[in-house]
Amino acid sequence: MPPPPPASTPETAQRLNDAIRRLRARLRAESGQHATGLTPTQLTVLASVVREGPVTAARLAALDHVSAQSIAQSLTALKAAGLVRTEPDPSDGRKKLTSAAPSAAELIERLLAGRAAFLARAIDEAVRPEERADLDKAIALLERLARAGLDDEERI
Repeated sequence: MPPPPPASTPETAQRLNDAIRRLRARLRAESGQHATGLTPTQLTVLASVVREGPVTAARLAALDHVSAQSIAQSLTALKAAGLVRTEPDPSDGRKKLTSAAPSAAELIERLLAGRAAFLARAIDEAVRPEERADLDKAIALLERLARAGLDDEERI
């Protein structure tokens, strides 16, 4: 009996979207992200500040592919929580640079470690040794999908 025909591109896109959504929700739960009281958007912005800082709000918006207004709202909440601070850019006083507090770096490190630990356990539990090469191929495809349609300057 021949294998079934491949699903249409829209069906495949929907299945991929659903799988990514479920995996992201599971990663948030397993990492303890809910206990932080921060939204997923705020945590994404915070991780970008930790990784890139000191950084301008405009750069954060470009990195996270969101509006300046969204970044401003997230930064306001993060400042109120004491996780980031801003100061004038020494090279251009009209701009402000955002930096992460040490506690922010520790929080992001803890969340990322929780996610990585969950994924490692899940891979060991759900992926058979003979499927590991398939997983590596799937990861490479996901990385390509994430870069699809981006200009060279936007690829980060």
